[in-house]
Amino acid sequence: MKKILFIAISVIVLGVVGYFAFIYYVPYSEGYRSGELIKFSRKGVLVKTWEGQISQGLSGTNVFSFSVEDKEADIIEKMKEYQGNYIKVTYKERYATFFWLGDTKYFITEVQMEPSPLFRNQ
Repeated sequence: MKKILFIAISVIVLGVVGYFAFIYYVPYSEGYRSGELIKFSRKGVLVKTWEGQISQGLSGTNVFSFSVEDKEADIIEKMKEYQGNYIKVTYKERYATFFWLGDTKYFITEVQMEPSPLFRNQ
């Protein structure tokens, strides 16, 4: 009886650990987005996370929402500096997220400022 209980608990624990490892380490997709950084803030009640939005259109109708992990201190500082400017971000999309990482499934891994395509001729 003890052996069966031990095996059952071990299978459950390994399943939960495997699920969390899969969600955290296996990206669903990776890609690039560019637009005007219109919002970047630290928000949350119990756990504070860095959240932002990029406007990808003239009227702000196409908005890309993203999260930045706390361990990415250089990206956080760049985002604060680039507020209101046109930027290009590299992101990874996860299958799901955990509440302590961010609100979205999109996590920024790199950011750089770019010239706006709206003002090329000036």
